[in-house]
Amino acid sequence: MADTPEQATAPTRRRTGRHRGEGQWAKGHFTPLNANEQTKKDDDGLNVRTRIETIYAHRGFASIDGADLRGRMRWWGLYTQRRPGIDGGKTAVLEPEELDDEYFMLRVRVDGGRLTTEQLRVIGEISQEFARGTADITDRQNIQYHWIRIEDMPEIWRRLEGVGLSTTEACGDTPRVILGSPVAGIAADEIIDGTPAVDEVHRRVVGNPAYSNLPRKFKSAISGSPLLDVAHEINDIAFVGVHHPELGAGFDVWVGGGLSTNPKIGVRLGAWTPLDEVADVFEGVVSIFRDYGYRRLRNRARIKFLVADWGPEKFRRVLEDEYLGRKLADGPAPDAPVERWRDHVGVHRQKDGRFYVGFAPRVGRVDGATLTKIADLAEAHGSARVRTTVEQKMIILDVPEEQVSALTDELAALDLTTQPSPFRRGTMACTGIEFCKLAIVETKGRGQSLIEEMERRLPGFAEPITININGCPNSCARIQVADIGLKGQLVLDDEGNQVEGYQVHLGGSLGLDPGFGRKVRGLKVTADGLADYVERVLRAFEEQRTEGERFSQWVTRADEGSLK
Repeated sequence: MADTPEQATAPTRRRTGRHRGEGQWAKGHFTPLNANEQTKKDDDGLNVRTRIETIYAHRGFASIDGADLRGRMRWWGLYTQRRPGIDGGKTAVLEPEELDDEYFMLRVRVDGGRLTTEQLRVIGEISQEFARGTADITDRQNIQYHWIRIEDMPEIWRRLEGVGLSTTEACGDTPRVILGSPVAGIAADEIIDGTPAVDEVHRRVVGNPAYSNLPRKFKSAISGSPLLDVAHEINDIAFVGVHHPELGAGFDVWVGGGLSTNPKIGVRLGAWTPLDEVADVFEGVVSIFRDYGYRRLRNRARIKFLVADWGPEKFRRVLEDEYLGRKLADGPAPDAPVERWRDHVGVHRQKDGRFYVGFAPRVGRVDGATLTKIADLAEAHGSARVRTTVEQKMIILDVPEEQVSALTDELAALDLTTQPSPFRRGTMACTGIEFCKLAIVETKGRGQSLIEEMERRLPGFAEPITININGCPNSCARIQVADIGLKGQLVLDDEGNQVEGYQVHLGGSLGLDPGFGRKVRGLKVTADGLADYVERVLRAFEEQRTEGERFSQWVTRADEGSLK
């Protein structure tokens, strides 16, 4: 209908009265409200693989459509990496095409952290042949390559998929890797083995077009370990092993956790779920996110914002009434973890009498040659299975008792110790400015040098300590929940020069008393002064702590002078 003269003279009033909402599909808001939503509406990200294999791999990087390059290719684990030589001050001011290198980061999904030695060897071989030796272990149990050429992707997929591995939805606005206890099915103290649930969720949702267009990424975790070993508090959905007093072993359901620039600890729905219904609940929650999630603004498009607005009671009610069609049983909260280290590093007896051996690379940095050697060592000592952890560590399973000593010695010869210092054990780092287009500062190399400095300066320090180093505010390395969290940014040194440095978060934690770190007013540390600062604050902790007091507890009562 045409506008009347009166309507035509009042365009401002008419626009004010038309509320666009938050882009929630369930409320009829299907019109894309930003470029990302338009790209996904134009074509499902899953479809880009055909173009990679039939066009881009043959015509090269220059042939790639921009919407595929910086959008849909993430659905297959591919991000363009940072062009070398661009300093952190340019990160926020350059256009994407100025930051893009003609090489890719490629993320390999490792759901539940589970790998066979055959799979690990193939990962190592691909690293050496196609990725200049790179192969980092991430804090979401994946393996991450760099220097990947688009021309090599068909062959890389052929090799990965030939041994049952995948890059499907390793990135993008999708259900990403499903975290799982790396000792599922073998730990003597396990409450329940979540492996069948991980497999069933993967079967139902990964690569399924019904869930391939979510408002943003969707992170999940399933673990029956009493160590609470999958950082369940900061996932979009998590299933945590518990004993129900009447119904037995099952899972407590958490939703709405996440970090980045607006961190939130997940909340319990108060619902208990048996093993064979985990996938149903997972599908229900991811469907709520798809249908009710906020799509208008990218910085509010995670499920944590919906959960915060609704509250757990309404969220559970919508899940039960609109998606499951049944009520969930009420259930107990998980017990506090029995140990402060939750990474499974060291030598531990399995419930079958064999042993698993956990070891610590430096900040998750390994290489393809090392991974193939780990596969060889595992097989030489009677194992065919390895695992990755959410702390950038690795575990070899099923080692006969008589082989343990020789295996640990040979791992140590590869600089993969099973008895790391607290600094090596507790330090994590994201990719950083070396490859990441969002980063402002260096991380991996700085983390490795910090470990060495702390081992030299504080050789007798024995308390568990986590030091998480992030190259930007997005918290891929979980800075807000570390004892010492370091958020990369440019700072001024004593001479007034702008240099690489970090904003410091102190006293964050997961597991025992989960919460976010304290930001001390005006506390920023230059990269060159980082080791001095960490030494200073840890010495203050040693001097002032009470018997049994954890670092995070001390931080809550320490005066600001002790924290600077």
